[in-house]
Amino acid sequence: MTIQAGNTAIEQMMTQLYKNSTEAIFFFDREGTALAMNPAASEIVDSEVMKRLLQGEAQALCGTCRGYTSDQELRTCLNCYFVAPVIEEFSSFQVYLETKGKGVVPYAATIQLIDPAKGIRAFMLRDLTKQFKTQEKLYQNKMVKHVMEAQENERKRLSRELHDSVAQELLSAMVDLRVLKYMTKEDDILKKVKQTEGVMTRLLQDIRNMSVELRPAALDDLGLEAAFRSHFKRVEQNYGVAIEYLSSLSTKRYGNEIETVIYRICQEAVFNAIKYAQVDSVKVELAEQGNLLQLIVEDEGVGFRPDDEPEGTGLGLYGMQERAELVGGTFNLITGMGQGTKIILQVPIMRQQGKE
Repeated sequence: MTIQAGNTAIEQMMTQLYKNSTEAIFFFDREGTALAMNPAASEIVDSEVMKRLLQGEAQALCGTCRGYTSDQELRTCLNCYFVAPVIEEFSSFQVYLETKGKGVVPYAATIQLIDPAKGIRAFMLRDLTKQFKTQEKLYQNKMVKHVMEAQENERKRLSRELHDSVAQELLSAMVDLRVLKYMTKEDDILKKVKQTEGVMTRLLQDIRNMSVELRPAALDDLGLEAAFRSHFKRVEQNYGVAIEYLSSLSTKRYGNEIETVIYRICQEAVFNAIKYAQVDSVKVELAEQGNLLQLIVEDEGVGFRPDDEPEGTGLGLYGMQERAELVGGTFNLITGMGQGTKIILQVPIMRQQGKE
């Protein structure tokens, strides 16, 4: 359907759009000097920047701009949209402006060349605050859901272990103690006491193992190096899988949150290899790479297709990714059918003062 309208009617509608739009609209010449702005735009800039704009100062808006989002940085001023030779590169992008009374606000921005001969450009901004809050709320809800699922799975695991190991061992010890009441021969009593002692020893070891899995004391007291060596020793004893551990950290300490994230991701990655990779050995490397702490967990197992539905609950890989993001790190998974699996975690270093 085509709508017919005269030039005068179109001009009136465009004028009303310009005046009443909730989007901020600026007009600049090719030197970056402001030519005009609508009421929504004037509400953004403070008095000092407004004064510079009205005086025709080139790039005056830079006084309120805090950078735009490029394909490499969240906020940058490199290759600024005001001086970019190709305007089409900035047909749609995100920019941050220091606004009057609202602080730094994210905007969806566009630049359009409306008069090529004079180099006049229209710079339009749409406030993204509401969308960002909605996305943040959605992300928080998803995080809460996954945390609750992870907690419930952990409770189920602990419940099974308590029932299958601790409770059974306690029941066995209780039966042995009851039997002792009816024994009269010294040799039989001594034999039964030794059996009960063995049961209690296994029970104590089970409780210690569960305690370490919940939170290893070595991680808090001695750091990653000691916690890893202790953990890998238990893995080799309990599962018969050799852990080739290479580290250059020695006794260095880092922030508590970083050490916890590194430990938990490594723990999950090693257990995944034991459960699914069908291997007899796993290689773990931990080292500093510049200002990053890098963890590599690698096996030569069966691998899998990253796009396929993962075995188990699938929360393991998701949890590792989320943990990495919580400390500003990056998590990469390299795998394929028959190609083994390699996990690379890199976390910005923040050492604890006085503990290195």
